[in-house]
Parts: sequence; structure tokens; C-alpha cells
Amino acid sequence: MFVIQEHHATALHWDFRLEHDGVLVSWALPKGLPLDPHQNRLAVHTEDHPMDYATFEGEIPAGEYGGGTVTVWDTGTYTVEKWQDREVAVVLRGERANGRYVLFPTNGKQWMIHRRDPVPDGWMPLPTEFRPMLATPGELPTGRGWVYEFKWDGIRAGVSVEGGRVQLRSRNDLDLTAAFPELQGLGESLGMTTAFFDSELVVTGPDGVPKFSLVQHRLHVDNHRIAARLAKESPASLMIFDLLYLNGMSLVGLPYRDRREVLDSLALGGEHWVVTPSFTGNGADVMNTAIENGLEGVVSKRASSPYRTGRRSDEWVKTKFVRTQEVVIGGYTAGNGSRRNTFGALLLGVPTGAGLAYVGKVGTGFSDQERTELVERLRRAPRKTSPFEAPPPLPKGSGPTWTRPSMVGEVQFSEWTPDGYLRHPSWRGLRPDKSAKEIVRESK
Repeated sequence: MFVIQEHHATALHWDFRLEHDGVLVSWALPKGLPLDPHQNRLAVHTEDHPMDYATFEGEIPAGEYGGGTVTVWDTGTYTVEKWQDREVAVVLRGERANGRYVLFPTNGKQWMIHRRDPVPDGWMPLPTEFRPMLATPGELPTGRGWVYEFKWDGIRAGVSVEGGRVQLRSRNDLDLTAAFPELQGLGESLGMTTAFFDSELVVTGPDGVPKFSLVQHRLHVDNHRIAARLAKESPASLMIFDLLYLNGMSLVGLPYRDRREVLDSLALGGEHWVVTPSFTGNGADVMNTAIENGLEGVVSKRASSPYRTGRRSDEWVKTKFVRTQEVVIGGYTAGNGSRRNTFGALLLGVPTGAGLAYVGKVGTGFSDQERTELVERLRRAPRKTSPFEAPPPLPKGSGPTWTRPSMVGEVQFSEWTPDGYLRHPSWRGLRPDKSAKEIVRESK
């Protein structure tokens, strides 16, 4: 017989045990069994266990060796193809684990486990990049066939889960994993399930409303000790709203309603992650609820829509109550008084087919620290000429300093002027998760 026990100890792992000569010969698999024959996984050879341990499930007290929760993940029979000191090859026949596997030592107790069989028909590898489907700005759609979700004021994140470990990636491929250690528990809760989610990272303020500035601050943390402290002081929440991949199967071609049904069946929910609610029926009611709770707006999705990877589609429509605009920084004006060592205002643009259109300047909404950090970054990207397709209407003597148009930020504003400028913009923060080429004008 063989048994695989899921072991939630100090670190999640799976205990892989083979009956041999009256005992259970054992290895600890930190990431579980591999399905991909091109991917070897670590297997740590541990002490033999007595046969009666094969059925053990329960709690090992804290402080004892292996303290934590143990459950039987799978059990069955196996056939030996080879059993030598340098190689153990077996064929597993269980409810979950099936196929030919080989274990071989690499350094002392450090072994590797390898799948010898090809992957099952239709199997696909876990995605390695996040290219999200994007919504088109517009009025709230009505009629049959629409599903409504709240729009969250945070950072879009692709979440891959494999071997009980979580990796977070932004839409421009920044690795955000180390900045949000509180989300690793999602991996433990899913065990050996392999999945890829589309989600939004949010951090709420004292009023319980998500604040973009709070999550934006977390993005720049790469020190593990600081990240752990911030995870306790201002923990993030992962708002999961789509499932793109599950256990070797791509779901992107399925209608939204079917992806959502599979996502709901996973019964996800923890202190720092949740599957966001979705609503059918009257979208106006959903918008009113969003407004009452201080949220940004609503994203409407056609229930029949597949997931269009890396594309902006009118099958998803975002309707904002709070007007925001992502912008590209093309320069800045000199500061006066207390701002003489930083800047007066940032000069903003939005890409068009012809170049970078000037849409105004922003001089409010910055903290002193933000001003200092921004001007230091801008001074490292100088440019001799204006990056805008037409000269900005700046007062004479304003002395703008031009910069390479690569840094993206976000502003809140009241409306667009007839000349195409932002009225009363206020700075919300940098958007390191986005690139300049993907910025579009959100509304008229």
C-alpha cells in the first residue's frame, strides 16, 4: 500500500509513504506530487514509520515533532518497478494519485520525485504570466445576460497557487509575492490544488473602505521584516473574482457563468481572501449599494463572455462613481517656498495614436515624502524636449523640466473640460503595476 498525508505543520507539506518490509518508508514532499514530467520536485527522506500510522489523521500537539494537523490526502496500492538505494520506481494506483513515479537521491536526505508518465490528455501547464481581460469604460448596461460586481479600489493581481504556495503578479509582471505575506494562507487552504485566479489587492482604511494609497504603499516593500510588520498593521485583502486555470485545465474559453460556478465550488474564504459577490438583476441597485459603501463603482460582465486574455472588451463594462484617470508623467514644474526642492506640479498625458496628449497638471494630493521620492525618480529620467504631441499651455517662465514618459500615476478629478483637460485633479499615487503604453482615456 501507499499513503499520502497532507501535513499542516510549520510549513505545509505532504508525507509520501510506501509500505516496504513491514514499515512505511517515508519522504516529505514540500510541494506535493508533480504532474508535469518536465518538473522534478523535492522529496526529503525521513524516518520509517510503523504500518499503523498509515491511517492516522488528527492533531499533533504544538511543540512535538511534526506538530500540526494531519489528514489522509490519498491512499491505494502500488507496484514496484525498481527498489534500490539510488532509485525507487513505483506505479501508484489511488483515487487521486495515479501513474509511474521515480524517487532518487541528490544530496544526503535530499531526494527528488519525478513523474515518468506523460501528462493526462488535455492537461496544460500553470500560466507563468498575467495578461488580464480589461473592461471598457461606459454607462451601466441593463437588460438580460449581465452580471454585476463591485469595482474595488486596489491593484489588479494574478494569483497562482501550486504546491500550497502562492505567487502574486501585477498586470505588468511585477512579482508582488514578498510584499503580501499574509496571503500565503490561501495556498495552504487549497493544499495540492493548482489554480490561477484573477483578483484585486485592496487595503482598507479605518472606515472599512478600500484605499488605493494604502495598497500602493505596500507595493514598494521588498524587505521581509517590514512586509511582515505591515501585514499586521494594515493587512491586505484579496478580492477574487475569476478563475482561469484549475488542476491542469484552462478555463478561459468557458463562459463567465461557468467559470464563476467552478470558482464558487472551491468554497474559498479566509481572513485575508474572499470570492467577491456577483449579482444578477437590477444593476442600478448594485451601483447604489457601491455608492452607499464608498466604493468606486461597478463592473458589469456578460454571463456568456469567455475570458479574453490581454484584451479590452465591451463584454466587460466598468462604470465609476468616483472619477479617476491613469496618466503618464511627462515632466514637472519648479516648486516654490517649501516645495522649492521638489516640484510644483506634475505635467500629465494620455497616449493617443499620434503620441502623448497633454491633459493637465496636478499639484495637490501629495505627501511630503511622496514629493521627495517622485522628484528623485523623475530626475533619473531626464529628457531634453517635450514628450507631448502639442506644447502644453503653460505660463511663460514656468520652466518645465521634461522627463521620459514611462512613469504611470493615477489622479482623481471632477470632470473633463471642453479642451480635454482634467478639472481639479488630485494625486492618488503611482501605478507601478501598469505600463505607459496601456493607458487609455477613461471617459469623456
